Amino acid sequence: MGENVTGEPRKPAEPQRLPLHQEDPGLARKRLVSGLVGVLIMAAAFGGVAGLIGGRVAGLVAALVVGLPLLYVVLWNVRRKLWLEGTAVLVRTWRTRRVDLTTARRIDLLVTDVRGARTVSLLFNSGQRGQVVKIDVAVYAGTGGRELPILTLRRLADALADNIESNGLVFAELLVAQLRAEARGAGVPERPLYQLASAAPSGKIAQRFTMEAVSRFVARLG
Repeated sequence: MGENVTGEPRKPAEPQRLPLHQEDPGLARKRLVSGLVGVLIMAAAFGGVAGLIGGRVAGLVAALVVGLPLLYVVLWNVRRKLWLEGTAVLVRTWRTRRVDLTTARRIDLLVTDVRGARTVSLLFNSGQRGQVVKIDVAVYAGTGGRELPILTLRRLADALADNIESNGLVFAELLVAQLRAEARGAGVPERPLYQLASAAPSGKIAQRFTMEAVSRFVARLG
């Protein structure tokens, strides 16, 4: 452990906390405002119809029944933040929970296609209730996009390499291949994560890639 200048034992350094969300504050505020407007429109629409049929009280009840769950979903999504700390992911919504990536029993790669933007995510399932976490590692639109920073990808690859339950080494190799592509200055279309996103069938909102599928893809990269 070593000692400091006073001769006292050094305290072990705390793991660096790296953000895993890629949303700037301005975009988050815009998403919150648009979500609240949507909630008001839906609540007013259902409340208006119910009010015409059953009166003012029925309209208010219908507006609350529709609006409150939608409001909860909007606020939950706005508050949701993720950080990587050592080999664990910290997920904050109304409270903060910790999911250790080294003990995840299943890992999948998910590609979602929404409004022309394809998001590449890693899904970790520890096998326990509430212990599922999704990490967006890259978002692509056309031939451009944004990816997690190099240091974050490197730390995430290290955590995956330590997973022995679900062969996380395969996904670690995928991220290492991505880092190598960035290091040699490869364009976005030449990067593995972009190629995986492009390989997902069109017309599907979400496409899940199993460990076996990712393993075959990584093998072809060699």
